[in-house]
Amino acid sequence: MSVSVSEMDRRLLLASNNEGKYLEFKSLLSDLKIELVTPAELGINKAITENGQTYTENAVIKASTYAKASNMVCIADDSGLEVDVLDGLPGLHSARFCPKPEATDFDRRVYLLSYLEGMAFPWTARFRCVIALTTPSGIAHFTEGVCPGEIIPSERGSYGFGYDPIFLLPKLGKTMAELSMEEKNRVSHRARATMLVRPFVIDLLT
Repeated sequence: MSVSVSEMDRRLLLASNNEGKYLEFKSLLSDLKIELVTPAELGINKAITENGQTYTENAVIKASTYAKASNMVCIADDSGLEVDVLDGLPGLHSARFCPKPEATDFDRRVYLLSYLEGMAFPWTARFRCVIALTTPSGIAHFTEGVCPGEIIPSERGSYGFGYDPIFLLPKLGKTMAELSMEEKNRVSHRARATMLVRPFVIDLLT
């Protein structure tokens, strides 16, 4: 079931004020005739507890909360870095893995590398992203994207955000943070999940 343009405007709400995510989604959806907006732009401030047990559950929590608050179609993602030698950690808790209060992205990278110190190398890993696209009435679509790679012990690159500077793509010989936006949008976990959700965005909004 699709929602017609007469029922909903052509704006798509991103359930995040994270600038890095916003720029990636905006680039990935730039050819569609829609406007990507954030909760901050709309003056929406919702306290969200990401207490789901899976990426999908967390993505749904965010997307459904903001869809209902805005009466707009909302897109949300929940992503994580899964390191094999850590049995998949930090995974679902990637953003909260570092125990330091109000930890920055740099703090999280330093903490992860300290956690890995002394463990067998290479540190194979993957980024995983699950996207939820939700309407105010509760209609939802889900997609998933995975990007394999390795964690390296020193940072490289100045683009991206999160764990990007220590996530190496062996086939490219670059970290995620060394990729231009165009390059990243061909290989990243978020790009792969977004490519799969695009037909649903088109159906709902264009």
